[in-house]
Formats: sequence, structure tokens, C-alpha cells
Amino acid sequence: VVTVTQTSFCRKLLESSCAYVLIVTAVYWVSEAVPLGAAALVPAFLYPLFGVLKSSEVASEYFKDTTLLLMGVICLAASIEKWNLHKRIALRMVMIAGAKPGMLVLGFMCCTVFLSMWLSNTSTTAMVMPIAEAVLQQLICTGIADSLEDSLTLICTGIADSLEDSLTVDTQDEESGQSEHPSQKLCVIPAPPRKPKIRRDSLYPTNRDHMICKCLSLSITYAATIGGLITITGTSTNLIFAEQFNNRYPEAKVINFGTWFIFSLPIALIMLMLTWIWLHFLFLGCNFRETCSLSKKRKTRREILSEKRIHEEYQKLGPISYPEVVTGIFFVLMTVLWFTREPGFVHGWTLLFEKKGYRTDATVSVLLGFLLFLIPARKPWPSEEEDPLAPMITWKDFQRLMPWEIVILVGGGYALAAGCKVSGLSMWIGRQLEPMSGLPPWYRWRCYCYYCLLYGHVQISDMVKAGFGVNLIGVFVVMLAIMTWGEPLFHLSEFPTWALMPNVTGSL
Repeated sequence: VVTVTQTSFCRKLLESSCAYVLIVTAVYWVSEAVPLGAAALVPAFLYPLFGVLKSSEVASEYFKDTTLLLMGVICLAASIEKWNLHKRIALRMVMIAGAKPGMLVLGFMCCTVFLSMWLSNTSTTAMVMPIAEAVLQQLICTGIADSLEDSLTLICTGIADSLEDSLTVDTQDEESGQSEHPSQKLCVIPAPPRKPKIRRDSLYPTNRDHMICKCLSLSITYAATIGGLITITGTSTNLIFAEQFNNRYPEAKVINFGTWFIFSLPIALIMLMLTWIWLHFLFLGCNFRETCSLSKKRKTRREILSEKRIHEEYQKLGPISYPEVVTGIFFVLMTVLWFTREPGFVHGWTLLFEKKGYRTDATVSVLLGFLLFLIPARKPWPSEEEDPLAPMITWKDFQRLMPWEIVILVGGGYALAAGCKVSGLSMWIGRQLEPMSGLPPWYRWRCYCYYCLLYGHVQISDMVKAGFGVNLIGVFVVMLAIMTWGEPLFHLSEFPTWALMPNVTGSL
């Protein structure tokens, strides 16, 4: 009895210690009293002090297979940014969409979603925003010029009309034989029309221009988040989930690049269209015919000049270069190798090797990323002024984009998860959720979705209004995916055998 009591006390003490570390780390993350990366190091010293995990065990959690996967993707991202391939993709898609406000927003959202599928959300936003800013500045400058031109036109028209009216009165007086003093004739000239008011208290010519700028800026940020859902490498949260799932259920073999893509792509496409409609309604109104028409006859002077500016920016890139071609080939090759490694419905290229489970998506990512340091950035027949040995990317290019803070942040999440598993805290939390087992599956999934949404916070009122609608759209689309194409893809109606695990705390 004493032994059982001691074991129970030790187990509760371990769970309490782990919960304390979890709460302390979460408070630091939410309050941002210290940098996020520094807060992620809290489990590295508290877990060993409280006896939850050994120092060597905690350290191993901070560098995982997903870290290598991220490093390889960053190598490709460095090459994309260095050779301006992202600008070419974004400008080309915007040129296709046109300069109508609604279509312009949709065009930027589409190219942002595409880039965010492969790059981090932060990197994608940082790449696309300067392009969008150039277009917005053109809209603002054109709006001011239009306002001034309209003012001068109205003034000149008013004076001309006044002079015409004056001459008409003189002619009538001469015909009637009446003559007036010259000062009396001035009373006949009406005052010229007032100049249209330009918003001098703001950076924007009109309130509509301000709304367009808001809509475009927010649409890019939300599109980056939506694009990050599509692939495992799209955002760090996907990497954390995939790593934890595969480590906890090594026999599952259900989460890979292919299955993730098949499940998430329809979600992202539906969310993209609904988010665009919501932001358009919120900032641009409901007149989609006016803001989304592709007819050339409906284009205003401002839209024509904006399209001209976009074409000029694209022309500055010049013809597609050799490094851009190489980067594009690596981009396609990495995607194909990820898809065909273990598709699930057919045998992948890993069948060519005898030992199974040794090659992952990180293997492909790091291999192609490493080759970018070796392949010359010039053609085999360089000119005299070109360095034939200059590689596609250098270590400085990689270092400039490598988010080490995110790596440590993700590692801290892995360490917290490992502590929860070893201490038994995760089992205790699972037991607290047992009363929900009697609820319908769709209701439980909806509760989980809303629970995950309550860690986010915004301070700007525009983001609150826009984000509220986007969050509801996300919950609705995820629920739709789980109850339709997600069920046959992952067999969600059946409890899998690989999920049956022994009680970890039984040996404590």
C-alpha cells in the first residue's frame, strides 16, 4: 500500500511540475515579457531541475527531422528571393488579374497563397508586401493627380460657362437697346464651382483609396496564412503537428506530404474565395460588378495607369535569367520528390532502397538545398566580367532568411510535448476530456476548432472585424472537410489500431 501511495504521489508531483513549466512558458509567450525564442528555452532548464526530463533528452527535442526539412526549404527560399523569382511570379499573376480593385486584391491573394505553400508565412508576406506597396503608391499618386485635374477642369469649365453667359446677356441687351454700366455686367457672371475637397488630413486622396489600401494589406496577410495550410512546410505549426504525430504513432503512416496536400488544398481554395468575398464586402462594398469587371471599356484612368506601372515593374526584371530557370527546376523537382516519396495509393521511389523508413521529406529538402551551394549561378559559358564559380546561394543568403528564433520556438514546443508525455500530464488531460466522448463527432470537432482559435489576439479594430469573419470561415470549411473528403482519406469513422497505446504512467 505504501509503495502504491508513493508511486501515486510521485506521479502527481511529476504531472504538477510539468504543468507548472507549461504554464510559465505559456505566460512568457503570451505576455512577450522576453523574446519568444528566449521563452522557448524555459523547458531546457526547468525540466532537468524538476526531474521531468534529463538535460540530454530535452536538448534532443530542439533539433528534429523537421528542422532539417525547414533548413532545406529556406535554401530554396533564399534562391527564390536572391534571383527575384517571387517578383516575377507575383507581377505576372497581378498582370493577369488586372487593376480593378477587386481583381487586384484577388490576384495578390492568389500569388501570396502560392508562395506561402512553400515558404514561411512571414517570408512570403515580406516578399509580396513591397510589390503591393508600389502598386498602392501608384493608386494614391494617381488619385491625387485625378483630384487636382478634376478641380482645374471644373474651374475652367465654370469660368467658360460664366463668360458665355455674360456674352449672351450683352447680346440680349444690345438687341433690346438697353445699356448697363460695366460694373453691373459683373453681377451676371455666376461664381465658379467649388473645388472638390482633397483629404489633406490623410495620406489618401479619398476614403475609398484608404479602404483599398486596407483591403489589399490585410488580404495579403490572410492569404499567407491560408497558403501555409496547404503543405507541411507551409508553416511551423504544421511541422510541429507532423513531428509529434509521427513520433507518437510511428505505425500510422497516414501523414505525409501527399495526404496533407490532398486534404488541405480544397480547404485553402474554399477559404481563399470566401475570405476574398468577406474582405471585399467589408472594405469595398457589394458592387462586385464595378470592382471586378475585366472589360477594358470599364477601366478608369487610374486603373490604366496602375496597370502601366505593374507592366513597368515587370519589364525591369528583364528576360528570365539562367538562375531563375535553375531555381524553378529545383522548385518543381523538390515538389515532385515530396509527392512521390510515399504517396500511399501507389508505391513511391523509396521502394528502390532496401531499408525502409530511412528517407523522409527532410532528406530531399536538405539534398536539393545543399546542391544550391554547389551549382554555379552562371551559364557554363560565362562572359569575362562574370565569376564562373559563384554559386546559386551563399551562406550569407541562407543566414539572412533562416529563422533561428522560429527553430528554437518550435523546439520548445517539442520539449513541452515530450515532458507532457513522459510525466503523464497528457494522459491526465485526456481523462478530463472523456465526458466529451458521448457527444457527436461533429460537435467535438467544432469545439476543438473554437478552442484552438482562442490563443490568437489582435489590437487593430480593422483586423478584429476582418479576422472574426475569417475565423468563422475557417471553422466552417474545416468542419466541411472533416465530414466530407477527410473521412475516406483518413478513415475518421474508425478507431485505428495504431492509436492503441499502453499506459505510459503505469511504470512510474
